[in-house]
Amino acid sequence: QVQLVESGGGLVQAGGSLTLSCAASGRTFSTYAMGWFRQAPGKEREFVAVLSWSGGRTRYADSVKGRFTISRDNAKNTVYLQMNSLKPEDTAVYYCAEKPSVEEGTIVVLTSAMEYDFWGQGTQVTVSS
Repeated sequence: QVQLVESGGGLVQAGGSLTLSCAASGRTFSTYAMGWFRQAPGKEREFVAVLSWSGGRTRYADSVKGRFTISRDNAKNTVYLQMNSLKPEDTAVYYCAEKPSVEEGTIVVLTSAMEYDFWGQGTQVTVSS
């Protein structure tokens, strides 16, 4: 059973930066996709970014493109979400998620939360204006 643990959330002023981390354990497969989602109060969980197991493919939501960067450190089994130029509308609980056994080229369509099998507990990001 894969376990995902997010960290790095907090309170930041608009225009600031934060880096979220997602540490994975218990993985038994070699190909997978790692995604970041977020959920604001009263709203549905929405896609933020996804990264292939090799790091060679990424996709971002239009709302974060150019401001957020997803990356990985395989030696640490950790995925990161670097968030720059933060806006108040980025305020949400951020979740990392994993979908196992994924072909590299198919990660670009993995934008629905329903596609993912494993989830972390979430970390709160609050951006003040």
